[in-house]
Amino acid sequence: MAVDLTHGAVSFGAGLIAGAMNSVAGGGTLLTFPTLIWLGLNSVTANATSTVAVWPGQVSGMFGYRRELSTLEQRFLYLAIPSLIGGLFGAVLLRLTPSTLFDRLVPYLILFATVLFMIQEPIQRRIRSSHPNAHKSAGWFAGAIVFQFLVGIYGGYFGAGIGIMMLAAFGILGMTDIHQMNGFKNVLAGVVNALAGIYFISQKMVYWPDVGVMALGAIAGGYAGAGTARKLGRTAVRRIAILIGFGMAVSLFVKH
Repeated sequence: MAVDLTHGAVSFGAGLIAGAMNSVAGGGTLLTFPTLIWLGLNSVTANATSTVAVWPGQVSGMFGYRRELSTLEQRFLYLAIPSLIGGLFGAVLLRLTPSTLFDRLVPYLILFATVLFMIQEPIQRRIRSSHPNAHKSAGWFAGAIVFQFLVGIYGGYFGAGIGIMMLAAFGILGMTDIHQMNGFKNVLAGVVNALAGIYFISQKMVYWPDVGVMALGAIAGGYAGAGTARKLGRTAVRRIAILIGFGMAVSLFVKH
């Protein structure tokens, strides 16, 4: 079944803005997922569709940061392994969750992701100031691997907020270049969503008309967002993401 013009325009616009948000600051799923619900998809289908649709935008965003990623420390690439495993685990968990239960969880998950997005930077600064050399230890990196596995599970199950979680972890591990951090965040989020998306597709959990339209927007927004980040910074986009997240959470609480 095809989408009508208005539906398609809303879906494309949500993908475009979300792709830019993910490149600049993260939090794009806070827009795409609730938008798909308001366009008529049930919560499980909306989550699976959003995951598959935003993945091309993460790839294009990663390409936009290719210059910064070329200087990334090799040890960080090991974080892709727990990302893959956790993403598949979370996707299976979503498949086993009854739609009615997930409907009740959705407003709380969006609220959790939004609050995490809002407090991420103060927490990151406090941890780094109190433990300035901790990121150099093997134990700290092992903890980061465990943390990334949990992020992968959360990302495969729901997705909104995983970029914020990863940015906080990267800062604690000693990364300081925000553009490099954003690029690597797109790499790992792409890994999580790739495996989760393959599972969702194999289980026929996605709504393809919205995937196609939203993915086109996400690709354009993801690539453009990388360039915009270098010029504008993250503050304005972060504030918009927080407002959208709280607004969507409140509206879904009212709806349910």
